[in-house]
Amino acid sequence: MRRIGMAIVGIATALALAACGGTGAGGGAPTGGSTANNQAAGDTLVGVAMPTQTSERWIADGNAVKKGLTDAGYKVDLQYANDDIPTQTQQIDAMITAGAKLLIIAAIDGTALTSQLQNAASKGIKVIAYDRLIRDSENVDFYVSFDNYKVGVAQATALLYGMGITDRDGKATGSAPKGQNIEMFAGSLDDNNAHFFWNGAQDTLKPFIDDGTLVVKSKQTTIEQAATLRWLQETAQKRMEDLLTSTYGGKGTGLKGVLSPYDGISRGIITALQGVGMGPTIKEGLPIVTGQDAEIASVKLIADGVQSSTIFKDTRKLAAQAVTASQAFLSGKTPEPNNTKDYDNGKKIVPSYLLEVDTVYADTIQAMLIDSGYWTADEVKSGVAK
Repeated sequence: MRRIGMAIVGIATALALAACGGTGAGGGAPTGGSTANNQAAGDTLVGVAMPTQTSERWIADGNAVKKGLTDAGYKVDLQYANDDIPTQTQQIDAMITAGAKLLIIAAIDGTALTSQLQNAASKGIKVIAYDRLIRDSENVDFYVSFDNYKVGVAQATALLYGMGITDRDGKATGSAPKGQNIEMFAGSLDDNNAHFFWNGAQDTLKPFIDDGTLVVKSKQTTIEQAATLRWLQETAQKRMEDLLTSTYGGKGTGLKGVLSPYDGISRGIITALQGVGMGPTIKEGLPIVTGQDAEIASVKLIADGVQSSTIFKDTRKLAAQAVTASQAFLSGKTPEPNNTKDYDNGKKIVPSYLLEVDTVYADTIQAMLIDSGYWTADEVKSGVAK
């Protein structure tokens, strides 16, 4: 895909900045690609385990990480597990057997890799958790991700702004009517990020729920009730359809907004809402629906006035940080974290490097996504990656 090429450019830029300015997770490790370094790294195998190819972002992430490591001179075994936990554990076992010196893992289930990580530790293999924290193991050496609590805050703020309750910075307008109905969706409970997203959103929405501005009419207010296993669009659509039937008379009457943590979930929600005659656009009565990941299908929906917003996590920068941290470990150094207190995996506080995020609305698509080279204007217009 074209965007993978842009991701590679992003990695090159980020690594160059790290080498010049000492920023990022490099810990003073060499971040360039000198001939000597490449030759030294040439026989070093790095295993990269990604969860699925059903989401365009994971395809781009995997290929960008692989290209960054390959350009640095390392051999790379990149595997996708198609959201199947046994497949991912087998792939990681095979990487260890093949002699990988470092593992970069975006886990399907953050609690399912304890034995694999113990095996890796016994062989001196460092482990970087990629975007999803691996839980219940002391053998997670580093974590690269975004500030996931702030992602939840941003999603909730976007919902409040879309409903006219606050401005874009989260300041209450003071003119919003009471009793506005919302529903809330969460991600997959086996993904640690889902809990951070939920907590950030709930802390942001709570004052407006407490004062009666917002009402969760279904009373489904716990993450367990709102969870979407594997983040699947079809699962979210079915739950939204059930909520419309059980709580809104089958027509969505009175529903003003839906908190969604991911664009695929958002599209499932929107399909259900439009299926009972709501919309088809926000101007025509479709509830405000948030999102995350700036997937091209949802970016088009935002441009068309259907989905309200999405959280943009520039995965080009995330892949670059994974490569930088890898080079630190593989040169015998320790990556430099920028967070050493928030990511407790149940066994230890995992040193982390967190990146910032942005909120995309229809009027910021050009500046945030097109001008930065993440998507082209033609892709936004068509809703298809080229």
